[in-house]
Amino acid sequence: MRQMALRFLKRRIPRTCLLCGGNAGSDRLCSGCTDDLPWHRMAQCPQCALPTADGHLCGACLKRPPAFDRTRSALSYRFPVDQLIQRLKYNGRLAAAPVLGDLLAHHVESAPRPDLLIPMPLHPSRIRERGFNHASEIGRYVARHFGLPLTTNLCQRIRDTPPQVALAYDARRHNVRGAFTCNGDVADKRVALLDDVMTTGTSLDELAKTLKHAGATEVEAWVVARTLPHGEVV
Repeated sequence: MRQMALRFLKRRIPRTCLLCGGNAGSDRLCSGCTDDLPWHRMAQCPQCALPTADGHLCGACLKRPPAFDRTRSALSYRFPVDQLIQRLKYNGRLAAAPVLGDLLAHHVESAPRPDLLIPMPLHPSRIRERGFNHASEIGRYVARHFGLPLTTNLCQRIRDTPPQVALAYDARRHNVRGAFTCNGDVADKRVALLDDVMTTGTSLDELAKTLKHAGATEVEAWVVARTLPHGEVV
């Protein structure tokens, strides 16, 4: 009864928009802020989600195809999405996780359902430092929305690699080589990998490669935001 009463109160008491502080009703963002988000709706490469002129595979994916089969990105990594993600990752603002999870779930609503959702693993030392895995926090809301299993212990990050953000592309590939292991049964499974941001996609590529070697038949990348080429605003 107490849980039912709490759910009733949550529906009746208006929420405060996490971005502007205004009335968001029963949602986590108000309609104005939601409409103004940088939705990633331009013509884009279906494999890596970078903008293209015609929506076909980009030159980079034709030259060096990543191990993941498709990328679905809800938003472009621009203000205010970048601020929400940074608050979650670096300031421990867990209230941002359901917002980001809901936005991603909304974007992939019409996508074919995978068998498993796997959040990007963090090394245990990084989890001890932060106290949580941000991809798992986002992923739990996506999993709840679709009623899909979120497996947080099937894949592990076995190398404590330096952060990718300060590295050049080739250095990023070398940095994550052999960084993951898969200890569970993914044979003949369709998997969606969950992460907050895709920049070069090297970490997702390496994890997808590990899963394919373990027998997964299809691996998609579901990300909240995709970085755009320098200077490009769509």
